[in-house]
Amino acid sequence: MSFLHTLIYGNEGGLKTDGLTPTQKVTLRAVIIGVLYYGLSALEGMMMRVHAITPLPMLNDTHYFSVMTVHPIVGIFGSTYLIVFGAFTFLVPYLMKKPLYSIKLANATWMLIALGALLAWLGGFLFHYAPLYTLYWPLPVDFKQFDAVGGLVFISGIALIMIGTLGFIYNIFATVFYTEEGHEKRAFKPLLLSALGIDGILNIWYKMTGREPYSKEPAVSLPVVAIFRGTIDTFLDALVILTCGVLILVYIIGDLSGAPMDYTAVNALLYKNFFWWGLDLIADGLVLIYIAGSWYLLAMLITGKKLFMQNIARAALLLELIVSWAVWSHHLLADQGQYNMMKLVSGEMVTAFELVTQGIAIFITLVTLWSARPLKMTNELKFLLGGILGFMLAVPAGIIQADMGLNRILHNSQWVAGPHFHVAILVGLTMTLYSAIYILWPTLTNGVKLYSQKMAMYHFWAHLIGGIGMGAFMGMAAMDGMLRRTLYLEGEYQTYMILAGICGLLLLSAWIVFLLNVVLSIGIKGLIGIFTKSKLQTKDLVPEV
Repeated sequence: MSFLHTLIYGNEGGLKTDGLTPTQKVTLRAVIIGVLYYGLSALEGMMMRVHAITPLPMLNDTHYFSVMTVHPIVGIFGSTYLIVFGAFTFLVPYLMKKPLYSIKLANATWMLIALGALLAWLGGFLFHYAPLYTLYWPLPVDFKQFDAVGGLVFISGIALIMIGTLGFIYNIFATVFYTEEGHEKRAFKPLLLSALGIDGILNIWYKMTGREPYSKEPAVSLPVVAIFRGTIDTFLDALVILTCGVLILVYIIGDLSGAPMDYTAVNALLYKNFFWWGLDLIADGLVLIYIAGSWYLLAMLITGKKLFMQNIARAALLLELIVSWAVWSHHLLADQGQYNMMKLVSGEMVTAFELVTQGIAIFITLVTLWSARPLKMTNELKFLLGGILGFMLAVPAGIIQADMGLNRILHNSQWVAGPHFHVAILVGLTMTLYSAIYILWPTLTNGVKLYSQKMAMYHFWAHLIGGIGMGAFMGMAAMDGMLRRTLYLEGEYQTYMILAGICGLLLLSAWIVFLLNVVLSIGIKGLIGIFTKSKLQTKDLVPEV
């Protein structure tokens, strides 16, 4: 079989899209677009990496910082949100053994987020809108410095992303609580208590007091608990970011209409606390809770065993939810206007507790895997372990920053961007998502085999080494004094930047090889077929893993 034939029709006949259910198709659509947005984010990252080594003629300073503005938007919302939401759109109905509440809403969700990410990207690419992703007040409405039309396009994109996010949340909540036609109605209270993980706490308490367990068979499985819990943070985050977006839009429209508004009417410190409380729910709430639930599910699917210490895991997820609401002030440790008591309690003490909640998730996952040894080192297991390693490196790096003394040194340095959030996202989060993609691949494609295991092996090692290496070299540059959000055009820190750039190329090549492996497996014909209407009924459940 020729390479061209395989590229068009896929490995051994490729993907037969006529046999896919609507749930499978909508999941694959979201994941594929998310993977493509990851590639765009990686390309933007490499542009900045190269520019840090030797200035690119195509990038002036304004364009550079506009790329820096849209880079995390594309990477987090355009890529991670679509992959996560797509996977959970599949997993919640599968785990609850019931159809998704609304396929139409699921399709609207990924399209709104994809369109929103595109608009936000165009705001930077075409109009060079560059107030950085933090959007600190009054930076987003300073139209003497930034283009108002660019701001309008950018913020409109953010608004569409948040509206799509709210659609996903409604779909998940409705799927958990609605009763399928022809089935006995389930009581709301046990479902709610289980979805929040309260039944796990009650089971622990009843055992300590010598009573029978509150619930021997929880109404909601543990991974769904994590998804439900993380979705609460996603909901709060969407409301906050949407509110900030509407506020910025009001000022943009006022500027464009010739009636500019006084931006000093909004208290900058109050805005910053509100903004970071919402945005931090992504990093310290949504990611850690969703990731913990993903680890638990992956461990159970890989081993075929029940999770170790299930009740503790349920209780810890609820604790992480509460902790995630109270840690935002670590982003404001360098802000002189922030109250010291908030820095101490929220920024240092509560933030440090994330080592405990994340440590519990890692311990439970690893013990579950250990109990099933020997295990075959499959793609999903390798990427799961890589994801755990990523968070074992990135979370302590973040806790180190969450100290008022060390924060003075580290806050505005490459340490924050490198060892902390790039390692957390690229290694911890992304490798976990790849693990989920690899393990769900046979189910989502009705058994299509990967074109090349060697390509999957390269994908793993190039991504792992590239992600950790880039974070490490950026951290080394920080230790020598390199600031973030700063251009050095005289060759300072060039050795570190060259090494970080090589690691960035490894990451980019890993994505290219993974994408090529996917296309060669399902074929271009199968890829196109994913975006056509399913011939099966909406109520058809997905096949078993």
